[in-house]
Amino acid sequence: MTPIQAKLELQYRLEQFYYREARLLDERQYQQWLGLLSEDVSYTMPSRHVAQTDNRLRGREDFLAVEHELSPAGAGGAPLREENYFVLAIRVERAFKMNSWAENPPARTRRFVSNVELLSEGGDGDYQVCSNFMLHYSRHGRDNYTYSGQRRDILREVDDSFKITRREIILDWSVIVAPTVGLFF
Repeated sequence: MTPIQAKLELQYRLEQFYYREARLLDERQYQQWLGLLSEDVSYTMPSRHVAQTDNRLRGREDFLAVEHELSPAGAGGAPLREENYFVLAIRVERAFKMNSWAENPPARTRRFVSNVELLSEGGDGDYQVCSNFMLHYSRHGRDNYTYSGQRRDILREVDDSFKITRREIILDWSVIVAPTVGLFF
C-alpha cells in the first residue's frame, strides 16, 4: 500500500468511527457508546467567554486564537463539564433508570459530524483528530435547539477500531440558551 493509500484508508476509518459514534448516540445506545471510550478517558467542555484583546499580539494569528476565549483549567475558570470514565458510566446507567425524570420521555437528537481532520499521528497508535459537529435536540412539546462546535480528540488505535482517550468539546456559544449541556457530544 502506498503512503497516500494508507492515509486515505486511515481517514476513511476515522470518519466511519465518528459516524458510528453519532448513530449509537442518536439511537440511545449509550452502553455501546461507552465501549468506544478508553477507561482513562478525559471528557471536558471548557466554558467560553468574550476575551479581552491583547494588543501585543496584534498582527499575528495568535491574536484571534479561540484558546483566548476558553476558560483555562485550574485558573479560576470552571469548565461546563469535566468528566472521566466513571462519571460517564454513571450518566449512561442513569439514563435507563425510571427516576431519570429529566429525560423522560427521552429527547430526540440528531448528530452531524463533519470536517474530520487528522492533525497528528503518534508512534504509539494515538491520533489527534479534530471534527466539527451539529447536534439537533428536540423535547416533546418544547422548542428545538441546535448545538454546534468543535471536538478535539485523542483516539487510540485498539484492534481494528479506535477508543476515545481524550475529548474536548468547544461549543460555539458563550451564553448557553439551551436547557442542558448534559448531552453526550
